[in-house]
Amino acid sequence: MSDSRLPHLHEIRVADEGVGPYGIAAGADGALWLTLNGSGEVARLTVEGEFTRYGLGAPECGPTVITPGPDGALWFARTKDHHIGRVTVDGKTEAFRVPTPGSGPYGITSGPDGALWFTEMNSDRVGRVGADGEMAEFVLPTEGGFPSAIAPGPDGALWFTLNQANAIGRIGTDGHVDLHPLPTKGAGPVGIASDGEALWFVEIMAGQIGRISVDGRIEEFPLPDRTAKPHAIVATAAGDCWFTEWGANRVGRITATPVQAAVIQEYELPTPASEPHGITVGPDGALWVALERGAVVRVTY
Repeated sequence: MSDSRLPHLHEIRVADEGVGPYGIAAGADGALWLTLNGSGEVARLTVEGEFTRYGLGAPECGPTVITPGPDGALWFARTKDHHIGRVTVDGKTEAFRVPTPGSGPYGITSGPDGALWFTEMNSDRVGRVGADGEMAEFVLPTEGGFPSAIAPGPDGALWFTLNQANAIGRIGTDGHVDLHPLPTKGAGPVGIASDGEALWFVEIMAGQIGRISVDGRIEEFPLPDRTAKPHAIVATAAGDCWFTEWGANRVGRITATPVQAAVIQEYELPTPASEPHGITVGPDGALWVALERGAVVRVTY
């Protein structure tokens, strides 16, 4: 943090170890929505702590990243059975098969064109699905790149990480793709988010936070603990982002502006080895973190 105040971290148990949650997103209904990767479910958590689970009819489907859609529903990647899932805020679910077999969808986000855009880790593609379930796929100019997280940029395009190609990608809604190699070799970028001015991303293998401008300029900021394995990131304001440290059991914050050098602070989570993954800004303005060992943490600051 950029000041001396410490955040308050409150942990809420929601499931058994091995079930999840993995991904987390704020819904249009004023609740948090979670993916339970180990049980093939999604769940709804109110800010008051009421928790409801919804089965997807496929316990081994492996739901991962979840995002609010432009239609008021929540959309998520079913990574293990290669579908994109949709759940309404009253718990009705459906699924759409990705055309490429074994695609491994993972990252997903709403695009500026009213569709959902997603990455296909196993097939070097980015996909697009409309609210009607119609799919399109775009082949990336790389092989074995392992496209991971994806986010809308301030330039009207979609930006995504290429975990194994060590690059950040940009795809326009017309399907045109540009790739931007990272300065650090073997950095392993994963999570990515826009702060309204640029894109911020985490480098899980290098222990760094990165920033890329829409014209492709890249900065990298080493974490105090280079073995922390940062995983997901969310922006709360321009130059102000929070991220999870999967390997160090912490959440971190980075603040950096054109007139202020980067400041990084890290905070231990209440339960050891809780495996923090997804992070989002909740409907209450707090940060919410999904802990794969069966809990969520609410962070106020």
